Amino acid sequence: MEPREKAQWRQSVLTERGAISEQTRSTESSALTAHSIDLTIPGTTVCAYVPTRTEPGTTDLLDALAAVVDRVLLPITGTPGPLSWVEYTGVDALRPAAYGLREPVGPVLPPETVALAHTIFVPALAVDLHGTRLGRGAGYYDRTLGLASPTARLVAVVRDSELVERLPADPHDIPMGWALTPTAGWTRLGR
Repeated sequence: MEPREKAQWRQSVLTERGAISEQTRSTESSALTAHSIDLTIPGTTVCAYVPTRTEPGTTDLLDALAAVVDRVLLPITGTPGPLSWVEYTGVDALRPAAYGLREPVGPVLPPETVALAHTIFVPALAVDLHGTRLGRGAGYYDRTLGLASPTARLVAVVRDSELVERLPADPHDIPMGWALTPTAGWTRLGR
């Protein structure tokens, strides 16, 4: 697969996301928050992430999950490799981090902690019906998801237009089992 293909997809999605109005972003984020708990199992551990300004979702989604599950774990970035985790304790415990991200403050849990998660919400620029996820290209999630439980539910969080028929794939891409979109909610992938 040509690296340029993925780069073109990334640029296209980022351009589209940059043109979305705040009202549309807010409406979609509210829908994602409502859908996020539909198939979330109470009492489990969930891994999620803090969305950037242009990514689908808001911290409201994290608060909704935290109200249902035992704990929500959020990633922290460090040296290239699998992500480490910190338990989410609320929006007030988030701080600015590398790459324009916000990360939780608290005791750092090792990358292998992802294996405790029943559901893992994964940021994506797009995902296809076969489960191929397009990330930003740094590989953090590809390295991390290899440590997840084989029974974990891997969920790409995308806008409706970012659930597509087919994306370019590489051998190291970890397939998603689900997409979470504002309109359809949970969509099973890879069938």
